[in-house]
Amino acid sequence: MNTRDLLFTPTRRHFLRGCSVGLAGMWLGERAGAAVAAKDPARPLRVAAPHFPARAKRVIYLHMAGSPSQLELFDYKPELSRLDGRDCPASFLAGKQFAFIQGVPKMLGGQYPFRQYGQSGQWLSDRLPHLATVADELCIVKSMYTDQFNHGPAQLVMHTGTATPGAASFGAWSTYGLGSENDNLPGFIVLTSGGKNPDAGKSVWGSGYLPGVYQGVQCRSSGEPVLFLKDPPGIDRGMRRRSLDALAELNARTAEETGDPETLTRMAQYEMAFRMQVAATDAFDLSKEPKEVHELYGTQPGRESFANNCLLARRLAERGVRFIQLFDWGWDSHGAGKEEALNHGFKNKCQSVDQACAALLTDLRRLGLLEDTLVIWGGEFGRTPMRENRNGQEMAFVGRDHNPSAFTIWMAGGGVRAGTSYGATDELGYEALVDKVSPHDFHATVLALMGFDHLRLTYPLAGVPLRLSNVTKPGSKVVRGLMA
Repeated sequence: MNTRDLLFTPTRRHFLRGCSVGLAGMWLGERAGAAVAAKDPARPLRVAAPHFPARAKRVIYLHMAGSPSQLELFDYKPELSRLDGRDCPASFLAGKQFAFIQGVPKMLGGQYPFRQYGQSGQWLSDRLPHLATVADELCIVKSMYTDQFNHGPAQLVMHTGTATPGAASFGAWSTYGLGSENDNLPGFIVLTSGGKNPDAGKSVWGSGYLPGVYQGVQCRSSGEPVLFLKDPPGIDRGMRRRSLDALAELNARTAEETGDPETLTRMAQYEMAFRMQVAATDAFDLSKEPKEVHELYGTQPGRESFANNCLLARRLAERGVRFIQLFDWGWDSHGAGKEEALNHGFKNKCQSVDQACAALLTDLRRLGLLEDTLVIWGGEFGRTPMRENRNGQEMAFVGRDHNPSAFTIWMAGGGVRAGTSYGATDELGYEALVDKVSPHDFHATVLALMGFDHLRLTYPLAGVPLRLSNVTKPGSKVVRGLMA
């Protein structure tokens, strides 16, 4: 046997790996009812049918990294305002973990006035005047809770179902299950604003144990959407095409000799990159939008902003991108400085997203897209009804510590029950009490809206049928009360 034969002869490790995905996958498919249709390595993002008719064909997930205070935006608590400035009851502190609170903090009433909006009578604070105009589109979930009180692990739970890095993200699962309706753009696109990435890093849009083709593709919000999108000097489209054809021929030979499907997937990705040179440039060109649309969103073309990203999200949704993830950093309102204060920096953050969120819903409705586009807004946990007191001392600026026991998200479109407030916290907004919703319940529900039984959308790894709603949380359920 020559060196080349040795190089491409399957090893015992390759054989066993193939068996774990092949034979075990067949067994798991038989046991679980066929996770998803078999994937063609040459077309890994080919459109696939869900388990049952979907209400949401695509998702736009607006994640506010750092976690906005529900008590200043959605969860109206007049009793908390009555107790403002009093010592926190000892029962609130016993057995609890906080990121920074020490000793006995003071209770902190809501910092902004609330009123009811729309025919549905949704309670919103005056920090969201634009969102208030579309209150009847919102399904506000006030009873979210999690088991993580630090940003990184909590963000991972909300986006991957587990606090440990290495799991597949929400968007990756979506494209794995449904594929993409646009062959010229990635099925899962990520946009960031606020100057930084989330605390959990790029794991929140990674593919984890799923094939790499399903991970999110981070695009830039200003300048070229993807680096190296343009051909270098001296290279034209024809030369690029000939280079890819030659590379494809070499890769095809390698795939035939090794039997490695990843080689075919890589070839498919090279071809998409070639098509993206035209498609992405067009999709990210905000100058093509009329003046009235820019006024609606409050966009500033050429600059990185959440508003620009919302308009880009709508343009990507129009073009069939399956999952569009927006991360906006800067919502960690501890009060350690002016920019983190509820009465300073928090006001600016609300102003930077309010108009664009309302515009996104209005624009999607105008284009007939909201009905089958699910829009999600929220953070990774909530904030305490107590004022933060680092080192046991009252701080110069007003802030709240992390609270995993209660937070709020909202959803709109895509088959959710519009004009609804779901669940409730206690009278001080400290713990979710009525119709509690865990991140795993949230995942199961969104997957159901996309046409999937969360127990059947699985991926076999080491003999375990892994899933987004987390195999270690067997009680995960679809929350029917959120669905129209």
